[in-house]
Amino acid sequence: MSRLIVVSNRVLLPDQDAPAAGGLAVGVLAALQQLGGVWFGCDGRVADDSETRGPTIVERGNITYATIVLNKRDHDGYYNGFSNNILWPLFHYLLGYYRYDHEQYQAYERVNTEFAENLLPLLAPDDIIWVHDYHLIPLAEKLRERGAEQPIGFFLHVPFPAFDMLRVLPVMRRMLEHLAIYDLIGFQTRNNLRAFKDCMVQGLGAVLEADGSLWLEGRELHAQVFPIGIDVDAITESAASIAHYQYANRLLASLAGRNLIIGADRLDYSKGIPERLRSYQRLLERSPEYCGRIVYMQISAPSRPDIRGYQEIKREVDELLGGITGRFSDFDWVPIRYIEQPFERDVLMAFFRIARVGLATALRDGMNLVAKEFVAAQNSEDPGMLVVSQLAGAADELTDAIVVNPYDPDEVAAGIVAGLEMPLLERRERHQAMLEALRKNDVHAWYRRFLDALRTVGH
Repeated sequence: MSRLIVVSNRVLLPDQDAPAAGGLAVGVLAALQQLGGVWFGCDGRVADDSETRGPTIVERGNITYATIVLNKRDHDGYYNGFSNNILWPLFHYLLGYYRYDHEQYQAYERVNTEFAENLLPLLAPDDIIWVHDYHLIPLAEKLRERGAEQPIGFFLHVPFPAFDMLRVLPVMRRMLEHLAIYDLIGFQTRNNLRAFKDCMVQGLGAVLEADGSLWLEGRELHAQVFPIGIDVDAITESAASIAHYQYANRLLASLAGRNLIIGADRLDYSKGIPERLRSYQRLLERSPEYCGRIVYMQISAPSRPDIRGYQEIKREVDELLGGITGRFSDFDWVPIRYIEQPFERDVLMAFFRIARVGLATALRDGMNLVAKEFVAAQNSEDPGMLVVSQLAGAADELTDAIVVNPYDPDEVAAGIVAGLEMPLLERRERHQAMLEALRKNDVHAWYRRFLDALRTVGH
């Protein structure tokens, strides 16, 4: 049987303490634990000298972890620069944070070349290669140039922008040409797939046939939708585990019978935390009867502090928190608990289970697995209600959630109230429907469908 070779910017090493591991890491690890193989990428360190070091090999069970260390100049240009100062805001439709820098693009191409050169000696002829996310769009072309003939698939975890957005990028054509090399490209939603096909047609002159197939220079480009999922049973069991009762009981005692509203996100401008705070403020203004009866707990793990815009959003959040707390607090009640630290995933699931309303109101998101985790963590006998952004991929599947426009504070505030006031029977029915959707597209279905499709088209 062929080995699975997973390639991502960052590898979550088995001995690393990473309580806030994101959807990419969780999904990749689930596939590798089941199938075995190699996980290749950076280990999180940055070298001071001018050389890229690696790969370093670590074996754990059926998984081989192979990691390289980038030099500081290349890491800054590739990761902090092109990946997260250029592609991230562009792909999330947030051009206020976008600044193009050609030297950063050159570093991006250079690091992808280093990935290819370090990965190539580790490959066997019958391997199947799965590349993940916007950091590594050029990798298939770099590998093919060096003689790799294995099937190579690519999955984009973030949104794919419309043509009029992507054309802001001066190297748009090169990025599309890079993507065209892959045997299979996966997206989170139908809208992302449509945007990709349109960009290929308008940007490279590809032909979109009536049956939906996409052709470029006589070769079919295979692209499909594979929405990433979660391990539903594992999260449900974890949320109800007695091992986490100490945390749950402390939180419950502190609430003193008040209803909990919860959000958990990286501190990133795409997550819409300032907009969420303004929506909560609007709720307290419009519905003062909730003052003293609810508590909003926002967990915001620090993320990418070297990225432009991080300090700006942190200042904005701090100002909003001060204003809301000062205006609405009483001597025995504070409306917001803002926690700027990560929690272990299992503890977070226990917190989710206590909440009456979960907020996942990103300004734009490829999927937003927090929304799915909140649903899976609920007690099916008395479930809390999810309020989710219509601009997150999760809204396509969780249609029984309360779906809102994250830019509209009145609509989000009304969504929170609807969740707080929803009758138990309706909450149970909606939760059951969402749980069925999650089980249909869980994390195991996600990687199996992608890899089955890649094996089909890659030979």
